[in-house]
Amino acid sequence: MAQKVPAVDGSAAHSDAVSAFVPDQSRAERTTSYAVADFAVPSGREEEWRFTPVDRLQALFAETAGTALRREESLPDGVTVSSLSRDEWQGSGAPKPADRAAVIATAQAESITVLDVPAEAELTEPVRLILTGEGGLSHAHTVIRVGKFARATIVLRHEGDAQYSELLSVVVGDGADVTVVTVQEWADSALHLGQHDVVVGRDAKVRHIAVTLGGGIVRLNTNASYAGPGGSFEALGVYFADAGQHQEHRLFVDHEAPHCKSNVEYKGALQGDSAHTVWVGDVLIRASAEGTDTYELNRNLILTDGARADSVPNLEIETGEIAGAGHASATGRFDDQQLFYLQARGIDEDTARRLVVRGFFASIVGRIGVPEIEDHLMEAIDRELEATA
Repeated sequence: MAQKVPAVDGSAAHSDAVSAFVPDQSRAERTTSYAVADFAVPSGREEEWRFTPVDRLQALFAETAGTALRREESLPDGVTVSSLSRDEWQGSGAPKPADRAAVIATAQAESITVLDVPAEAELTEPVRLILTGEGGLSHAHTVIRVGKFARATIVLRHEGDAQYSELLSVVVGDGADVTVVTVQEWADSALHLGQHDVVVGRDAKVRHIAVTLGGGIVRLNTNASYAGPGGSFEALGVYFADAGQHQEHRLFVDHEAPHCKSNVEYKGALQGDSAHTVWVGDVLIRASAEGTDTYELNRNLILTDGARADSVPNLEIETGEIAGAGHASATGRFDDQQLFYLQARGIDEDTARRLVVRGFFASIVGRIGVPEIEDHLMEAIDRELEATA
């Protein structure tokens, strides 16, 4: 029998029945399917939707066609963009959709866009895709295929305004080293539901980095699985929610192959009335995954009254033959003692506040590895803090 180690999320003020807080099945048993009919419209009482304001997302649960986002791309030599048929995608090794929004995204997308990085490529510049919403309903399905032993960084930026659902499938070949950075910097009225699936090849190394700075509702599900032993997956995330914003990041790392590693670290800050962030981290170590080494960490910094952060790490273990497994979560208020310490040394309050928040994020931002993203993120955090100074 699986050993389940749930964490207390501290959300006692929620009005749903107690049964809504307890998963009724293993994480491995949740539905995945190519058929929209296999997923009911979420009511908000389901385990996977209980934190989400589903009443504001009904347009993304309906089987309604939308338009594509405007796309700009910068492709290094050898990288190509084309399209796939639905049958080709289903045979590509990418996982099936795992919720209603994701299956509608691929069913209603104008086409399945595929970005190919050839085997043994050594990209010295990032692949860049900028996706801009111009209002209205939009769906997208993108497949990223990285060949064996390739090295690449891929950056996807989301901006503008849209009601947007997406399915992103990343299939990484054996021995490859890949970083995927996804930036959400939407207008305040935008809605974004995304499922990001990462398949890690044998002895491959993959990093998925989520940066969420804007949007009325942003909900990203990042799922990682392993196609062979020796793979390594790292998921890093930074998010900053303002008044009225809901930002939700869910991770599922499925360890089925032996001798693989995973590390998850997300940090978030919140300010303003009704700012809400959610982080849920699920790790499943199956009976066949001997030698697994995994850890997940989430920390949240609440800057003002009226903001709320929910953090739920979960660990499910089916074998005792592992190298290590653990999780941690912490949510706290802005440390006034740190602020006082800096002010006592002649630093004004606004600058001191900015330094404390920068220090909180620095351990993750410095590991992104894309200077333009690192600099832009720190500048964006400064702007957020200046807006409420």
